[in-house]
Amino acid sequence: MVKKVILTKQGRERLIKELEGLKKVSRPAVVERIKKSRDYGDLSENAEYEDARNEQSFVEGRIQEIEHMLKYAEVSEKKGSGEVSLGSIVKVKIDGESFDYEIVGSTEADPMAGKISIESPVGSVLVGKKAGEKVTAQTPSGEVKLNILSVN
Repeated sequence: MVKKVILTKQGRERLIKELEGLKKVSRPAVVERIKKSRDYGDLSENAEYEDARNEQSFVEGRIQEIEHMLKYAEVSEKKGSGEVSLGSIVKVKIDGESFDYEIVGSTEADPMAGKISIESPVGSVLVGKKAGEKVTAQTPSGEVKLNILSVN
């Protein structure tokens, strides 16, 4: 059984855009690099050719990865119920400091940009909660107490 890939609408759109760029720009560019590097002579000692082939492998792998994610994507829309759900932006207070987190699918997570996975320890305890509630998350670095200030 294949696991569904949970995405926000914006996350799905970003993947579609990235896939289009890979297919229409990156793939043709790397094919051209390979053609040009073949003109440099012996392929067994041609660093440019080897580098171009490595890039081609990366591009093709990423295309396959994105196509797989889109094939099994489950796009979840933000609910307007005031409860934390996929796509919600949650303002929380942790140890007297406020943070804004967007709840996203695991493939979209970027904690440094304030995007936390719905499957992460913090994201999972926030889901279904409302402003004013307090929750505790068990993280790898220990217990974290969060006070939910607002949900958008």
